[in-house]
Amino acid sequence: MKKTSTFVLAALIGAIVTGCATNPNSYTTNPDTNDRTRNGALIGAAVGAVAGVLSGDDAVERRQRALVGAGVGALAGGAVGNYQDRQERALRDSLQGTGVGVTRQGDNIVLTMPDAITFSTNSSALQPQFRPVLDNLASTLTQYNQTVINVAGHTDQRGDANYNLNLSQQRAESVAGYLNTKGVTRNRMVVVGRGETQLLCTENTESCWSRNRRVEITLVPLTQG
Repeated sequence: MKKTSTFVLAALIGAIVTGCATNPNSYTTNPDTNDRTRNGALIGAAVGAVAGVLSGDDAVERRQRALVGAGVGALAGGAVGNYQDRQERALRDSLQGTGVGVTRQGDNIVLTMPDAITFSTNSSALQPQFRPVLDNLASTLTQYNQTVINVAGHTDQRGDANYNLNLSQQRAESVAGYLNTKGVTRNRMVVVGRGETQLLCTENTESCWSRNRRVEITLVPLTQG
């Protein structure tokens, strides 16, 4: 496994180096920029980013390490809680009255989007009236960029499990894709479909089914472990 990881890392870095050599204007418009300095910085960022992707125990941790390796500042100590406190206040202000739930779980912030306000039945296309809400969310996420954004789709327990899993993945992708068009970088996002595997309740009632159908966005602070 170590040899394979090393090979993948070397191949990716080689591709980046080749790109730097063949397209010197891809990353700067300043003709006075020293090519060697620029390319050295890019290679260093690439090494950190790829090494981050190849390590860690889960997708969020890998993304954290990749971002830190690529030069995004990590939070430490009391700065973590303070940063998330400020972000939570900003999110509550911008999402007030929209139907999106904002909860705090330790240092993480969880946004819950019921499917009733985001999608039509059996559809992964965002409701047009919900897009301004995501516009406001994207603005806050761009301002507070020291977080990993975990976007997870969930369904209720009715119907075929494979169908539900695919639908939940498609809905999570729709939310993540829209946020990306509004300036939230994709390398911050982990997108997963959970289907019916993480139910909030199990009663066979409409109110329970409605609770289970949701997209959750969990904002995990960027820390260096």
